[in-house]
Amino acid sequence: MDFLMFFLKLAEWLIYQLLANSCYKAAMKVKNHGFFLLKNHPSHKSPHHQPPLFPTITKCSLNKDQETLVCDIQNTLLLNSTSFFPYFMLVAFEGGSILRAFVLLLSYPFLLLLDHESALKVMIFITFCGLKMKDMKNVGRAVLPKFYLENLNLKVYEMFASATSYGIKVLIFTRVPRVMVEGFCKEYLSVDDVMGTELHTIGGFFSGFVSSSGVLVKHKAVKEWFGNERKPDVGIGTYGLHDQLFISQCKEGYVVTKEDGKLTPRDKYPKPLVFHDGRLAFFPTPLATVCMFLWFPVGVLLAVIRLSVGIFLPYHMARIAGGLTGVNITIQGCDYSWENKKKNNNKNNNNNNNNNKQTKTGVLFVCTHRTLLDPVFLTMTIGKPLTAVTYSLSKMSEMISPIKTVRLTRDRKQDGETMHELLSEGDLVVCPEGTTCREPYLLRFSSLFAELTDEIVPVAMNTNVTMFYGTTASGLKCLDPIYFLMNPRPGYHVQVLGKLSKELTCNAGGKSSHDVANYIQKKLGDALGFECTNFTRKDKYLMLAGNQGIVEDYGKSKKTSSVVGILF
Repeated sequence: MDFLMFFLKLAEWLIYQLLANSCYKAAMKVKNHGFFLLKNHPSHKSPHHQPPLFPTITKCSLNKDQETLVCDIQNTLLLNSTSFFPYFMLVAFEGGSILRAFVLLLSYPFLLLLDHESALKVMIFITFCGLKMKDMKNVGRAVLPKFYLENLNLKVYEMFASATSYGIKVLIFTRVPRVMVEGFCKEYLSVDDVMGTELHTIGGFFSGFVSSSGVLVKHKAVKEWFGNERKPDVGIGTYGLHDQLFISQCKEGYVVTKEDGKLTPRDKYPKPLVFHDGRLAFFPTPLATVCMFLWFPVGVLLAVIRLSVGIFLPYHMARIAGGLTGVNITIQGCDYSWENKKKNNNKNNNNNNNNNKQTKTGVLFVCTHRTLLDPVFLTMTIGKPLTAVTYSLSKMSEMISPIKTVRLTRDRKQDGETMHELLSEGDLVVCPEGTTCREPYLLRFSSLFAELTDEIVPVAMNTNVTMFYGTTASGLKCLDPIYFLMNPRPGYHVQVLGKLSKELTCNAGGKSSHDVANYIQKKLGDALGFECTNFTRKDKYLMLAGNQGIVEDYGKSKKTSSVVGILF
């Protein structure tokens, strides 16, 4: 009986604390916010009192006489950012671990019961507690910019660009952690300075707590920045309470409405999005993240099945079985008339020169480089064994590879000799970009392949993923094939183009190797609708990982690249 009474009192206390208290706070917030919004909303008209109204951003016109523009990043510069939870999830998953991301997801229902500041502090603690500052820097440089660009408000970005052209100083004031947005704002938007919530650090790690200054309050931060005698010329915000207080500190205030919410198209990005890193291929909203975690064990099992199909079944059967497991392979342009002519010519030459043994020359397939599985899918498409040249391929990838792989050394002369020997034994596949690229761009082609043979067949390859990327610049590269095959319906597009004409090759046509490489790059770019660039592997790793893709190889004194891919 005493136990029952204790249980009832405990239940009563919980109901009061979790429901009554939270409902009271929520009601007061709605009352206060609703009253403020009604007072300031343009649709509210009172015959007795007309409060000051802030016009929409469409009526903002900057000029050279103005000096400063202030703005927030949440709900203004970025659309679909009422909650910053997806961006915290990106940091937790890509910079931390899948376990940290899972804990953050479990906390989401409780975050809904908290006020905005408390919820922000909880997300900061779960996301950053014990996280290396170096890892956050990598995520801020290589992962977050892609998602920021995809949610960039076109109208606000145009205002930023206009301000920069007039020499107006652009400042960002935001409640979110400064380390999450500063790199993007300064590198892509040319923002002069970013003021956000500062995080406490200990010896190169985040403690998970905000600094002693607490969560940034925008209107107070503006006062501290400009002082009592100055005001920013232009402020951009929303109809929210905090934003109204924020832009009221400015000489001119403008609001961003839902009607102004238009995403920035790719061709109008501040900078081309050529490189980015991370495993997640989707914007991790709470619902999408739940689906990902529910799919994860199924995806692992499915990846193992798909790998087994590729390893143990013949090529044609593997392609059919792969399709049954959800792998969508699109094949285009497989014409082997040139292959039959080559066999007939070799047969006639052998009959006419019984005493002079002729050297066979294999076909060199030159592919675009999307994932580590490019040569595997090409092999299944053609239905005949190919050899792939690689560089610093992981032992795991070599073990599970269903085709022959040969390592190169990056010594041009030695690698040329190795590839000549391989071509004399059969057909060879190379990816001259030297590293993978996820976006619709082609990196600069290395010219070594063009010097090896005149038997060149360009192959345009592209992939489609919806959940996980099968490439990484800073993660475990041995898991690249696993992550790609974990997608519900991964897609591979293989388009075998016509054999390169003899007059366009080096030996028979007298072309330079650079001209041949550039021609094939353009031909493959046109076939895929991709843009050709001069970016190289070095450019990619300097941007994404802060290095040149060069690490000390254990057990060797010389330096070798850690890049996993099909090179030259």
